[in-house]
Amino acid sequence: MIRKVKSKLLRSIQNKQLNVFLLFLFLAFVILIFSKLSKSYTNTMEFRIEKINVPEEKVILDNSDSILNITIKAYGFKWLDFYFSRPKIRVDFSKDVFEGSSKFVWTKSNSRRLSINTFAKNVEIIDIFPDTLEFNYDVNLVKKIPVEINTNITFIPGFDIFNGFSITPDSVKVIGPKDVVGAIDYIETETLVLEDVKKNIDKTIKLKLPKNGNIRFSDQSIHLKARVERFTEGSLKIPISIINVPTDLRIKYFPKEVTVMFYTSLEHFKSVKPSDFKVVCDYGKIGKEQSFFVPELVETSQFVKSVKINNQHIEFIILK
Repeated sequence: MIRKVKSKLLRSIQNKQLNVFLLFLFLAFVILIFSKLSKSYTNTMEFRIEKINVPEEKVILDNSDSILNITIKAYGFKWLDFYFSRPKIRVDFSKDVFEGSSKFVWTKSNSRRLSINTFAKNVEIIDIFPDTLEFNYDVNLVKKIPVEINTNITFIPGFDIFNGFSITPDSVKVIGPKDVVGAIDYIETETLVLEDVKKNIDKTIKLKLPKNGNIRFSDQSIHLKARVERFTEGSLKIPISIINVPTDLRIKYFPKEVTVMFYTSLEHFKSVKPSDFKVVCDYGKIGKEQSFFVPELVETSQFVKSVKINNQHIEFIILK
């Protein structure tokens, strides 16, 4: 029994000693890391170029320089930042470059501005390679291109839209090389799918933009709105006019009027008048053996969305 107690005490002491050893080992490691990171180191890193404030009428071509190799002297803590989140070098085309023949040029002489804008005060730039960056460009075409909306919308019976859709913006400014932008005639939206609609429509729809790194677009989406109203059908009797009858002919026709069916909103229903419509039968369009006219609706009301003539044949005879 006494031996067991001694054995447990001995193991406990040994475990405590091990824990203390591991703790001191960890602290020594942390101190070592901090001492390393607090020292200054010199190394060369590769930085990608981020182009800002490029003139709207110019496009930077893909064959342009895009990397700077910069030799930097900095403390270890700062190097740790670089390795985890390597910053990009911003080149501001409004003040960091000068324009040559079909290219913009950045020179090493701008390294002081580079140091101020990109790196902290305790980071020293030792060297930059190459000492000159050339950004080849092409002259852009700036063109407004209309937007075409794609919709697949169904309404609850008795509901519809009267004045169509309102889209903002209705065109997109496209900026890019002339041969690319000139070939774009319109830009489509993604398809808006709505079912059983009975309330006003107010949606943002993304544009189907061509995937080309050399062109830019003023908008990525459009805003579509439409007022949804209650609709109904109506009918009116409209007299027929016969046109293009030779002066030496007399014609008798029947019926003298046709029924016009129209579809409109409840708000506009009372505004629809018979005088808004005009139906004609054109003698010049009948065949030699034809004994009937086909009535045509040549004038309609601004207050209807759709309209049709019920009577499709108007019988006639020529009087001798």
